[in-house]
Amino acid sequence: MPAWPACGQDADKPTAQPTPKKMDLDTVGKLLEQLQGQVQELLVQVKELKTQQQAERSESAELRKELSAAKSQLPAGGATANVESAKQNAVEPGSSSSEERISRLEENQQLADAKLAEQSQTKVESGSKYRVRLSGIALVNVFGNRGNVDNADFPQLAVQRDTLATGGSVGGTVRQSQIGIQGFGPTIGGARTSADLQFDFAGGFSDAPNGTSFGVMRLRTGIVRFDWQNTSLIVGQDTLFIAPLAPTSIATLATPALSYSGNLLAWTPQIRVEHKFALSESSTLLLQGGILDSLSANADSPTYYRGPSWGEASGQPGYAVRMAWSGNSGGQTFTVGAGGYYGRQAWGFGRNVDGWAGTLDAKIPLGTKFEITSQLYRGRAIGGFGAGIGQTAAWNGSLLNPLTLVYGVDSVGGWAQLKYNTTSKLQFNAALGIDNPFANELREYGGNRTYYLRPLSKNESALVNFIYQPRSDIVFSMEFRRLKTFTLDSNSNTANISSFSLGYIF
Repeated sequence: MPAWPACGQDADKPTAQPTPKKMDLDTVGKLLEQLQGQVQELLVQVKELKTQQQAERSESAELRKELSAAKSQLPAGGATANVESAKQNAVEPGSSSSEERISRLEENQQLADAKLAEQSQTKVESGSKYRVRLSGIALVNVFGNRGNVDNADFPQLAVQRDTLATGGSVGGTVRQSQIGIQGFGPTIGGARTSADLQFDFAGGFSDAPNGTSFGVMRLRTGIVRFDWQNTSLIVGQDTLFIAPLAPTSIATLATPALSYSGNLLAWTPQIRVEHKFALSESSTLLLQGGILDSLSANADSPTYYRGPSWGEASGQPGYAVRMAWSGNSGGQTFTVGAGGYYGRQAWGFGRNVDGWAGTLDAKIPLGTKFEITSQLYRGRAIGGFGAGIGQTAAWNGSLLNPLTLVYGVDSVGGWAQLKYNTTSKLQFNAALGIDNPFANELREYGGNRTYYLRPLSKNESALVNFIYQPRSDIVFSMEFRRLKTFTLDSNSNTANISSFSLGYIF
C-alpha cells in the first residue's frame, strides 16, 4: 500500500508491512460483528414498535366501536331513542374544517387517555361475569309557555283556558333525564346476546308537597337481543318499529316531538324478527315482522291491579311488518321504508273494531349539510299509537248499553323535518306535523268523551331549534314550538313554547 512509506517505514524492515494489514482486517471484522449486533437490536426494536402500533390500532378500533354503539343507542331514542338517541340527534356528520378536525383529534386523544385511566378505576359490577354498561343523560329543561297546554314541561296540545289559568307559565324540570343499562352476554347458537333497559322520570309525580319536583321513574324500553350476522331476534318492550323515525329535539326526550301531531309513538311489548339482505355493494333491504301487545289508549287507573286494554280483550295480539331500502349516493346514506299494522279490539257485547295502519318513512340527505326526514300514516282505531290525537273510537251512547254503536276513528297525519348541519358540532332543525281524525265520524257518533271533554278534530305543531354539542358529553339546545289544536265544531286554541336545555351525557 502506498501509504506505508509515508509513515516512516524503511526498506530494511520488509516484514513490518504485513502486520498492519492483519490488524486492519481484524478491526474490520470486529466492526462488522458490532454492526450486525446493532442491526439485530434494531430489528427487535422495529418488531416491538410494530406490535405496539398494532395494539394501539386495535384499541382505537375498539374505542370507535364503543362510540358508534353509544351513538346508535341514544335517541332515539330514542335517547331511545333514549339517551343514545340524544347523541345521535345532537351530532350529525358533515364537512369540517381543519380546525374542527384538529379539535376532534384532541378530543379523541383525551378520550383515549381517559379510557386508559379507566383501567385502574372501579367498573360497574355485574352479577354475572359478562360486561355491563351504565349510560344516560342528566337533562335540565327550562321552559316558558304563552297559552294553556295539556302538560307544562313537554306539551302536545293547546287547551282552552279555564277559570284560574293565567294564560302562561314559566318553570324548569329534570324529569326528562334518562338512565340506561346495557348487558353484553355470551354467544348462543352463533348469536351475540345483549339486553338493554331505558328509564326516565316522567312517570308522574309524588303525592307530596312540591311533588312536581319528584318525578316518578318510568320504564321506557326493555329488550333482549339475539344478533346473528344478518338476522336479529328482539324480545321485550320497544319502540314502534313501523314508525322508526322522530324529529330531532332535546327539549322533548320524554315524549318525542310532534307526538299527537302525526308522529306515531308507542313503547309496547313485542317480539320481532329482522333480516337484512345485501342487494349490492351500496344498497340493502331490511325486512321486519312481529307481534305486538295491542294497545288502544285506555286510561289505566293508578293502582296495583291491571285490566286488559280493548285490544288485549280481543284475545289476539297486533301484527306488524315493515320493509326498508337503504342506499348510498355520493357517500351519503338514504333510507325509504313502508310498514303495516293490524289489531282487533273488543268493546264488549260483541262490538269488535278492526284497527289498522299503513306507514311511510324516509330519510334523505341533500349533500353533506342538509337532510330531509319525513313520516306519514293513514289508519283507523290506532289511538294507542298517538294517532287521531289519541282518539281510538267514537260511540253514540253509554258503553254499558248493548245497543250503543262503537266505530273506529279514521285518521291521517304525518310530519317532516329539514336539518342543517353547519358543522359537526352545531345543527339547526325545523319541523312541522299534523294529525287529522275524520271530523264527520266524530260528529256522527257523538264524540269520544273518554279521552277529552270535547272531541278534537285536528292538531298542528311546528318547531325550530338549534343543538350545539361542543364535546361528546355536553349538549345545549334552544327551541321554539307553536301548537294549534282544533276542537270539533268550535274554535282552535294556540300556545307558544320556548325552552332551553342543557344535558350532560354519560
